[in-house]
Amino acid sequence: MTCISQFRWASAARSDTGRVREINEDACLDEPRRGLWAVADGMGGHAVGDLASQLVVGILAQLPDVAGIKQSIAQARTCLQDANRQLREEASRRQVPRIGTTVVVLLACDRFCGYLWAGDSRIYLLRAGQLRQLTRDHSQVEELRRSGYLTEEEARNHPAHNIITRAVGATDHLDLDEDAIEVADGDVFLLCSDGLSNEVTDEEIHKTLSTVDCLHAPGELVDMALARGGRDNITAIVVQAEDPHASDKTLLNPAP
Repeated sequence: MTCISQFRWASAARSDTGRVREINEDACLDEPRRGLWAVADGMGGHAVGDLASQLVVGILAQLPDVAGIKQSIAQARTCLQDANRQLREEASRRQVPRIGTTVVVLLACDRFCGYLWAGDSRIYLLRAGQLRQLTRDHSQVEELRRSGYLTEEEARNHPAHNIITRAVGATDHLDLDEDAIEVADGDVFLLCSDGLSNEVTDEEIHKTLSTVDCLHAPGELVDMALARGGRDNITAIVVQAEDPHASDKTLLNPAP
């Protein structure tokens, strides 16, 4: 996917198997020159989750060139529906109930970023010192939290926190959420699997994204999750936008 953006994009990614799992079922896509990033987390406990996540990332990497953010989102949706179909067919061929993966995709085009997701992999945005989660987890615990049955702390430690309600490959029809946001100079995005968000608090994410440059922040975050036990695969992509034409840029005007 190539769509001209008014921003310069810098990004870095890190993925780690963690300290418990034997196989890394996470996969990620980090292509700042194309304005394309994704994280997929193969469903734990199901057949060949690594196959699912790698298939999704591979299909997204082949996104065609488009002219605008709406077309970018539509093309990504089409690719993910195709991945869903392939995973359903592969599960049938192997005679297993499902082969699935979460997915979260970020697309940059013109002055905007679009994003799509299914499952509990997340996108955060740090803007003007404020951190917010752009995606909403498709999980049983999130539904209970939003209904007022659980506090934030109870949700974090709930025994069913790993039960998701949507995933690529889970059902014949893939239900995706999508949204778009106008980008501002200095915006920092974090895409991550739940192996990170289950171990590292929003406050720690905020501090890291605020104080560590985007090229080193993924490593800092993953190391933090590993230090907490690394109970799952861990993936983080940190993406930063720079507007070269922003009005408040410092300019050099050497004396004659």
